[in-house]
Amino acid sequence: MADLSTVLEIAGPLAGAGGLGYAKVRAPRVYWSLVGLPVTWGRFVVTYRSTMDVCGLTVQPSRLRAFLARNIARQAQVQPVPPKIRRVGGTSTGLRVSLRLPAGLEPADVAAASGRLRHAWGVHAVNVVETRPGVVELRMTGYDVLKKVRMPRRSPSGELVVPVALRDDGTAFVRDYRKVPHALTLGANQSGKSMYQRNLIAGLAKLPVGLIGVDCKRGVEQSRYAPRLSALATTPEETSGLLDVLVGEMESRFDLLAEHGASDLWELPARLRPIPLVLLVDEVAELFLTAAKKDEERRDRMVMQMIRLAQMARAVGIYLEVCGQRFSSELGKGATMLRAQLTGRVVHRVNDKQTGEMGLGDIAPEAVAAVTTIAPDRPGVAVAGDSSGGWSYIRTPETSPAEAVAVCREFAHLTPHLPALTPFRPVLPAADEPTPVERPSLVKPRPVTE
Repeated sequence: MADLSTVLEIAGPLAGAGGLGYAKVRAPRVYWSLVGLPVTWGRFVVTYRSTMDVCGLTVQPSRLRAFLARNIARQAQVQPVPPKIRRVGGTSTGLRVSLRLPAGLEPADVAAASGRLRHAWGVHAVNVVETRPGVVELRMTGYDVLKKVRMPRRSPSGELVVPVALRDDGTAFVRDYRKVPHALTLGANQSGKSMYQRNLIAGLAKLPVGLIGVDCKRGVEQSRYAPRLSALATTPEETSGLLDVLVGEMESRFDLLAEHGASDLWELPARLRPIPLVLLVDEVAELFLTAAKKDEERRDRMVMQMIRLAQMARAVGIYLEVCGQRFSSELGKGATMLRAQLTGRVVHRVNDKQTGEMGLGDIAPEAVAAVTTIAPDRPGVAVAGDSSGGWSYIRTPETSPAEAVAVCREFAHLTPHLPALTPFRPVLPAADEPTPVERPSLVKPRPVTE
């Protein structure tokens, strides 16, 4: 009996340690909630002042504070003042700390020290976000949330908001077309760009919008989403005609706005408001490249129409999602002008630095170096930048083509009927046609007699 109790005393801690080790590898959220969060919280509370001091995130106290410290508190030496902690909260992926910055510090100072803070508190990453003037939030992640993507249960929602990927701080990366109407997505083969497009299309298919596809690779990517597409162009010739129709639709919508004295689609009454449209361009380089001189006129016209849509179509509810492998000024006239109108930027692993610079160099130069460090064995990882200069790593959850097609079929009833786009309406594949149901025969068989 004594031997059994000894075995149990030894096996209990070993089993517990083994369970924690297994959870750290297989269930990092569970391990973080049970072990990582309490340990990190305690380390943060105990070492906060000293860590801020050695990281250079303290300032000299004001004269009043120094006077009170010397004459009332009787302190021989006045200590530097760190940012004031306003709120500390834990999440399933990390720790959130809200700090009030003292005079003399700015958010850029805290962001520059984020790497040192990460090592000091033993977390995977520290992201600094300015929530309002003078207040920043430290978003610490306890483990690599991009290793196995799991979207948060609560994601931002709205009329034209689509959660697409997961940021490296554990929050959802969304495409909000009201805030960022047009976007450019770049990535080499096997970089996860197609996965990003599938997640975006699956999210858009659930919203009351019209989807218009441009896939000059004979429709091999977008033809599968035909049940949810209002129009599809699979050749440069079809694309030229489709863009002309969209420009005509844009002009008619502007006439509608002028008639009712509105400056934006959303100022119109709901009964008069046209349905928003999203133009999905799969490979933008195919619109620029020509094989013969006679095709240059058509190329220039297509590029001009794309630029017109990017410049003015936001006000009438027409949005652009432009994707490609290679994008640079070498494509031809109008490439840089088109890029300037595409506010949102998502760049996956690319084959050349010039493409990364074309995607992020004009809005977040520091992010160009981050793009070149994306490993080939991590498809779906990308760098998302915005016009404010901020950027972050994101990764899209794995979605198979069959899952995206199933979503498009499920919400095919939301596909709007637009008379102008009828000539470009894709033909549904045979699998989408209703199959005859076998019914029992009402004729009773009569046995054959000799």
